[in-house]
Amino acid sequence: MIHQARTLLATALLFAPGMALASDDAAEFWINPSASFDLDANTGLEIETAQRLRSAGDGRADTYFARLWINQQATDAITLSGALERRINDGGSDETRLIQQMTTRHGVLRTRFRLEQRFVENADRMGLRLRPRLGVAIPLDQDKRWTFKTDAELFLTLRSNSIGGDTGLTGLRTQLGFAHTLSDQLSISAAYLRQQDIAPGEPDRVGHAPIIGIEFSF
Repeated sequence: MIHQARTLLATALLFAPGMALASDDAAEFWINPSASFDLDANTGLEIETAQRLRSAGDGRADTYFARLWINQQATDAITLSGALERRINDGGSDETRLIQQMTTRHGVLRTRFRLEQRFVENADRMGLRLRPRLGVAIPLDQDKRWTFKTDAELFLTLRSNSIGGDTGLTGLRTQLGFAHTLSDQLSISAAYLRQQDIAPGEPDRVGHAPIIGIEFSF
C-alpha cells in the first residue's frame, strides 16, 4: 500500500507542471507562522497565520489569513481537527471559512482530508470544497530533526460560491521541501510550492512560491 501511494505521489509531482495545455504563471512568496498550545494529553489549540504575497499587476491579490484550530489526537495515527478562519484579500472579496479535517500517519505516508464551508463577501451563497492530500515525510537523520517532505493536494469544489460557477477539480497544489526541528518548542521549514488553479475553457493560473514555515509549541 505504501509503495503504491509513493508511486501515485511521485507521478502527481512529476506530471503536475504539464497538466495544463496553457497557463498564466506568476511568482509568489508565502510565509506561514503558527503557534500551538496543549490543553491536555490529547487536545490542543493552534493559531495559524499566513501571508501570501503575489506579483504586482498580474491580477492576483495578496492574501492574509488567521485560523484558530482545535486538534484532537484520536489515536497514535489519527488527528481530528476543526477550525475557524478569517481571510483578507487585497481588493475585496474577503472570506470566512469553517474547516473540518482528519490527518493520518502510516510510516512515512501522510494523508489529510479537509472539508471547507466558504462564506465569501458579496457571493451568491455558501461554497463547499473538499481537499484531499497525499504526502510523505522521510527522516534524514537518526534524531529525526531533519525531514524531507513532499505532497500533492486536490481542490474539489462540491458547491460553487456563485450560481453556475465551476465545480469538480478546480485546483492542484504540490510542495517539495525540508523541515528542521530546532528544539521542543521551535521548528522551521522551507519548500517550493506550486499552485495550479483550473477553470474549464480558460488558461490555468499557476503560482510558483517559496514557502517558509515557523512553528512554535508551548
